Formats: sequence, C-alpha cells, structure tokens
Amino acid sequence: MNRKSKAFGLLNIFVMILGVSILFGGCAKTNQDGKSAEKKVKLYVYNWGEYIDPEINEKFMNMYPNIDIVYEIYDTMDTMKTKLMSGGTNYDIICPSDFMVAELVRENMLLELDYSNIPNYANVGERFKNQACDPENKYTVPYFWGTVGILYDKTKVTEPVDSWDILWDDKYKGDIIILDSMRDIMGITLKKLGYDMSTTNVNEIEEARDLLVKQKPIVYGYYVDEIKDMMMAGDAAMAVSWSGPAMDAYWEGAENLAYSIPKEGSNIWVDNMCIPKTAKHKKEAEIYINYLMDTEIAYMNTDYVGYSTPNLKVVDMIKDKTPELLEMDAYWPSEEVLSRCEQFRDLGDFKAEYSRVWTEMKAK
Repeated sequence: MNRKSKAFGLLNIFVMILGVSILFGGCAKTNQDGKSAEKKVKLYVYNWGEYIDPEINEKFMNMYPNIDIVYEIYDTMDTMKTKLMSGGTNYDIICPSDFMVAELVRENMLLELDYSNIPNYANVGERFKNQACDPENKYTVPYFWGTVGILYDKTKVTEPVDSWDILWDDKYKGDIIILDSMRDIMGITLKKLGYDMSTTNVNEIEEARDLLVKQKPIVYGYYVDEIKDMMMAGDAAMAVSWSGPAMDAYWEGAENLAYSIPKEGSNIWVDNMCIPKTAKHKKEAEIYINYLMDTEIAYMNTDYVGYSTPNLKVVDMIKDKTPELLEMDAYWPSEEVLSRCEQFRDLGDFKAEYSRVWTEMKAK
C-alpha cells in the first residue's frame, strides 16, 4: 500500500470513529459517575390551578426518572382552548370539562387513547364512562367530577336554600356572588325557567338573558377563583359555586357554610384527562394518566384537591376512612339529586348565540 492510500485509509477509519462517537453522543448523556443516562422526556401537562397534589408529580418523576413533568395552569376552558388553537404549543396532556371535550373532538384536536397503556381505567365507575362528549370512550379518562350549586352562609341565610329562585330575592341585595362562567350561569338560569341547560332555542336563551339582567342590581359581583375565600371571609350571604370550592371550605373548617343543589336541577360536570394533537410524547402521557388512576395515588389526589373522584376503588377507601363525605351533596350527591342533574352538551355553532346574550347581559 502506498503512503497516499494508507493515509486515505487512516482518514476513513478516523471519520468512521468520529461518526460513531457523534451518533452515540447524540443519543445519550453522561452522569457525573461516568455512566450513560437515557435522554429525558419533558412531558407537558396543562391543567386547572390547584388541581393536583404537587407531591404526586414528584413521586412520578422519582418512579420514572427519565420523564420530567412540566406543569402549566389555566383559569378557564376558553383560555385553554384558545392557547391550543393559537399553535406553537406542545402540551401532552390537558384536562378539559365534558362540554369542552365535545368541542375538541368535533374540531379534531384530540388523539384517541391507547387504553392498553392505561389499565387503571378499569377503576373508573360506569356512571363516568360513555359520556355524551365521548360516547365510545375514545378520548377521555375521567379525572374529577362534581356539580354546580349554591354555597351559602347559614348565619345569614336561615330559610331553606332549595331553589335557584333565592338568587333573585331582593332581601339579599349586595349579598349574592355569581360565578363568572357563561355556561354555568346560563345553565342554572335556564333550569330555573324550566328549560334544557343546553337548549338551542334563541327565545329561551334570550329569556334567560333578560332574567340575568333583572338580577344584576342585587349582585355583589362576578368571580371565579376568589369565591371560596370571599365566602369564608363573610363577604356575601351566598354564591353560585362549583362543588369543589364548597369542599375546600369544609376542609378548612368553615362550619357556617353549606352547599345545596336546588330542586330544579343543575349541571353535573366531569373533568377529563385527554391527549391533544400537539402531544409529542403520547405513550409517556398515557403512562402518566395511568399513574394518576392508581388507587393509592388517586386517593392521595382527591384527599388533597377535595373534589369527587370517579375512581370507585378510591370510593371504597373513603367508605372506610371518611364515610361522612359520601353523605354530603358537595362531595357525593344522592342518586335522587343526581337524577335532576345533566351534563352540558356541545352547542356547536350555536355557542355564538350564548356568547352574544352573555355579552349583552354583562354590558347592561
């Protein structure tokens, strides 16, 4: 072999070694002890605020050291959807309410789940499967559920709180807080009028608008996350509230506060874990969802958050540890009460009419 050929051969060997080094260097990193470590996956979770025990994410990352949880929060369903639609997001897991799931499915924004990666789905009660938003159980794993009702101060309200009518009673002028949520407030007003909470009749939603305009002079204000603290501080006699804040008040020892689901009926909502089409790590997302549905972890979570769990194995644990919860309307309403409640249905293009009348009411 001549010198030129030999040098060319050595160059080829060098290039091959360099290529192998680059290849393996790009697939692994080195720990301080010199051992190679698999590259970490960043799993992006987008959820309501204060809707998970922070320790759960720490425990998950200890169990799965190659997955880092990046946790972000939103304050309304519309905020979440707007951000998803804006593009540029890389969320792997979101937690929409049932009516928003229906919108996301209709707009082709969710991935179908591989339930073989989520065996703990078997822990979910049948009541929470085959939801109107996901009748074939393709996209959802129920996370928490609850109702909309009236959180009231028993020292200020001595009459029965058994009808939505009390929210229009002039003697409570300036003492009524309204949840700043279009679907919920339009829904309870439609129930008060005897209509379907998801009606697509223009005359009915305009009648609801007019009733809400009539109510405005006696309303203290429209709020969301502040409601529980305001009620505990004695700022108002009553508030339209999700059941979760009512349970928070209970856990914090507010013995003067009670929660009622009026006789006309109300909304039963289910928040679900879903995987949007922005997801870059679907399998890891399903592993995380399965972890959250583990009996011990789900019990830990419901104990921290205070919302009702769809996990029936956890309900069995509650029966043993805190059976009084299952007698509270804010945590586990009776079948008779639930029979008067309904889930919101997807409004489709008619949602624009709800937005119109809600905006008109707010502007009055």
